[in-house]
Amino acid sequence: MIGRIPVLDIRPQIDCGRRPAKAVVGETFEVSATVFREGHDAVAANVVLRNPAGRCGPWTPMREPQPGTDRWSAEVTTDVEGRWTYTVEAWSDPVTTWRRHATIKIPADIDTELVLAEGAELLERAAADVPKSDGRETVLGAVDALRDDKLPAATRLAAALAPGVTDALDRHPLRELLTVSRPVPLVVERRRALYGSWYEFFPRSEGASTAPDGTPVSGTLRTAADRLPAIAAMGFDVVYLPPIHPIGTSFRKGPNNCLDAGPDDVGSPWAIGSAEGGHDALHPDLGTFEDFAHFVQTARDLRMEVALDFALQCSPDHPWVERHPDWFHHRADGSIAYAENPPKKYQDIYPLAFDADFRGLVRETKRVLRFWMAKGVRIFRVDNPHTKPVHFWEKVIGDLNRTDPDVLFLAEAFTRPPMLHTLAKVGFHQSYTYFTWRNTKQELTDYLTELSGDGAAYLRPNFFVNTPDILHAYLQEGGRAAFEIRAVLAATLSPTWGVYAGYELCESTPVRRGSEEYQDSEKYQLRPRDWDAAAREGRSIAPLLTTLNRVRRRHPALQQLRSLHFHRVDNDAVIAFSKREGHGAEADTILTVVNLDPHHTHEATVSLDMPELGLGRDDSFPVRDELTGDTYHWGRDNYVRLEPGRSLAPAHVLSLRPSSPIGGSPN
Repeated sequence: MIGRIPVLDIRPQIDCGRRPAKAVVGETFEVSATVFREGHDAVAANVVLRNPAGRCGPWTPMREPQPGTDRWSAEVTTDVEGRWTYTVEAWSDPVTTWRRHATIKIPADIDTELVLAEGAELLERAAADVPKSDGRETVLGAVDALRDDKLPAATRLAAALAPGVTDALDRHPLRELLTVSRPVPLVVERRRALYGSWYEFFPRSEGASTAPDGTPVSGTLRTAADRLPAIAAMGFDVVYLPPIHPIGTSFRKGPNNCLDAGPDDVGSPWAIGSAEGGHDALHPDLGTFEDFAHFVQTARDLRMEVALDFALQCSPDHPWVERHPDWFHHRADGSIAYAENPPKKYQDIYPLAFDADFRGLVRETKRVLRFWMAKGVRIFRVDNPHTKPVHFWEKVIGDLNRTDPDVLFLAEAFTRPPMLHTLAKVGFHQSYTYFTWRNTKQELTDYLTELSGDGAAYLRPNFFVNTPDILHAYLQEGGRAAFEIRAVLAATLSPTWGVYAGYELCESTPVRRGSEEYQDSEKYQLRPRDWDAAAREGRSIAPLLTTLNRVRRRHPALQQLRSLHFHRVDNDAVIAFSKREGHGAEADTILTVVNLDPHHTHEATVSLDMPELGLGRDDSFPVRDELTGDTYHWGRDNYVRLEPGRSLAPAHVLSLRPSSPIGGSPN
């Protein structure tokens, strides 16, 4: 039912309030609503947050950024984790209505004494709600002036419109016909749910070697831990491991996904389960649980978290196959159906069937996840969640987060938009996205405008520049500059980004032309890398990744998504965008300009949306390139020349302080 003052289309609001919108501690976001009333009398509105303890915070006034649209908004910030709500309050604003009438009628000498008397009565009523310590006497002084018929009418009106009176009544408005919306749910999570830099690597490749007889020797969790200081030095704060469980031998895949694996081939980590155990076991080649504890503690000591792949599927040798045959699809001949994505076949993997024993699978899934949670894992990257029922994840994640709200889930959901978005709504804290396949200026602008809009209230993107499965043609064909460009884009567009090991070496050879699979894919074989030699020979872009992560940590603007704004550039090969955190003197603003063409130098004029940066049209201001340390003076229109391969990256990542323009008008 519509209230006396209609309050409609409240945002953010997910599925009409059936599910909570999302934020993280310290994140500022906009609440908006359509507010209006009949006739021409003024209305006003505010947002009221209620924290997990049930206490209301100070209400935040809403404004109408575009007068006449009836769309009101305010920025709010939450400061603790938990389940919040917010409401929008709207009311008839008789004081503002009177001010409008008085400023028209009194100069025209229309009903002057009557208008002044009405104003005195209104302000007297309003003063009753103004604390004595916060301006009550100032408001009552205006009442006295309005009633003093010895003063000129203009003087009496000016007293009522004085800044002190206006400020006091803005803080303590006279509210009539108050209408309060129903509470809108909001969940506030820890900051890692929004912001982080991920690094993926295979423990078995770190420290891998070849025995004298030519047999490959796997690296271990101990040798993998030796790689952690280098990863931390690049500024990554989440280390993501593919599955570390026993691998099946039935239908094991060989190098480059071939079907005829030899006796020494290591198989795919995603073919989980063997006689040594299933999802709650460690591959014996990697070591013991004591070694895993050492790995987790080493990461913590380096201020990194460990994220573990959770792939809810089995090899034909998994213990579940024998113990729970009803958990799998059976074909007409009685055999269990292996995974397929025609024309691709995955004979080494059995997908699960969820409808025969839904409760049993929920129970076992939660048990396995809690097993690893108890061993220090608080982030899970979920493999192919879109191939399992949505309500399964809603149940599992909901149950786990009720007791452990700090545990985060990343959805590897390369799938259709409705599924991707629904998984985010039902509980996943982050999601892979289509960023990999968005490479042109128009594609990036359209997609990021979508992600940073209403969807940012529930879907948090994790921009992986590559994965063990995905080597995009842009990277295959663009050389080192392509790797630099995509790293700059991912690190500055999204608050969370990630790389898969080998990206810093610009590994770009596909298994065949037209494929996104790597040649000699690490999914099927050990792939040790000589990191030191790559650094000595200048083949690594680790210095750029390090710089990007350092800039991200230094600038809060890059740790959020919702303020993303694109600026006009007169060259389709060059893209420019900004992010801004805060207002006024405390604002942190980053402006990124990138040449999207890895093969050619491009020149362009970047025309800035100055109000979006908190600047006047003719302002000039200092900028510092965070990649090179160079400084410039910029204004509304700026010439750039970006040459791939000639600097740290074919891009500018510029920091500016829009509150401190060098010159120009303040408006």
